[in-house]
Amino acid sequence: MTAKEIMEWSDREIIFTLHETRGIGAQTIRKLVNQGLLCRCLTFSQEEWKEAGLNRPQAAAAAGTMNRSFFLRRANYYNEAKIRWMTVLDANYPEMLRQIADPPWVIYYVGREELLAAPAVSIVGTRGPTAYGRRQALKLAGELSRSGITVISGMAKGIDAYAHEGALDSTGSTIAVLGTPVNRIYPPQNASLYRAIAERGLIVSEYPVGSPFHPGMFPQRNRIIAGLSWATVVVEATKGSGSLITAGQAVDYNREVFAVPGPLGAQKSEGANELIARGEAALLTGVEPLLSHIIRTAEPEVIRTALSSPLRADKNAAQAAQTPQQDSSGQLPDKAGQVSDAEAEVLRLLRDQPRTADELCELTGMAFGLLHALLINLSIKHKIEQHPGSLYSAV
Repeated sequence: MTAKEIMEWSDREIIFTLHETRGIGAQTIRKLVNQGLLCRCLTFSQEEWKEAGLNRPQAAAAAGTMNRSFFLRRANYYNEAKIRWMTVLDANYPEMLRQIADPPWVIYYVGREELLAAPAVSIVGTRGPTAYGRRQALKLAGELSRSGITVISGMAKGIDAYAHEGALDSTGSTIAVLGTPVNRIYPPQNASLYRAIAERGLIVSEYPVGSPFHPGMFPQRNRIIAGLSWATVVVEATKGSGSLITAGQAVDYNREVFAVPGPLGAQKSEGANELIARGEAALLTGVEPLLSHIIRTAEPEVIRTALSSPLRADKNAAQAAQTPQQDSSGQLPDKAGQVSDAEAEVLRLLRDQPRTADELCELTGMAFGLLHALLINLSIKHKIEQHPGSLYSAV
């Protein structure tokens, strides 16, 4: 390879090509990066690959793929299949995922890329839920989605599927993180769910198309679910459930964990109840604590972007509450201190006295999701303050 040919490569393209090479995993790429061998490896012989720490099959594979022809062939394949990809070096790589200890070097996705930057909550749980668990997953996901929060899960049977369905029934703001490549639907019975998420939400995987399937891929993908999420909710998990792995990873990443309590002695809720009993998860009986957590921790612009999603429920009213109109000169007025008519109604009630979100919902008659959108906006504009117990007061 000539010096000119080497200069045609970017680091992201080298990482993508390594990632697409059969037998080359995250640890090998990390080793090459840490040793400063990323660019030098373009000219490696098979023996030099072995000297860099690769075994014989890996070295043979890498020696055959580190060329422009292989890169272009794979990149064109994804382009024609309408599958997009990004590396950890790209500016649009989700910052929440970049913060974890072992972010994927490459992620592949189909659908709405903007959801990767939105405030998100993951909902995970057993593959064989009870009627109680199904209701809780659907209800939580629907209320989160109506409030502008993206719902993340793994598209498995059970709680995962109901979480996605609850979000799709509201606004479609849902991300499915797969334990297979993005073009492989697993389990097969979720084919219609997959199509709905690909059309209205986002499908994500770290596995290149053509990767051989094995069960260990599913626990590995759980770190992506936890990493993308501002908080993780466990709904019905037995002891030893895979969803408890996701919860543990969320704790490791310093993210909030919540658990929906179940009846005492109910096997399907043993794992969730134990998380609560050990203080590893906050007890969750409604969506309010999740929204409060996001209000406390999110950057204002992140929340504003989430609430302006064109697929939100009550979108016309919410957009009126969020977006100032142009004046006669065609300019947007300063919006820092402005309030919409809907925000003004909430502010008037809070100036009378502090009130809870439930009280405001009853007094205004507003949809739950719209009310929380207004409360978040008023918090951003420093018009109101939130206090313990989901109590709000005017500043």
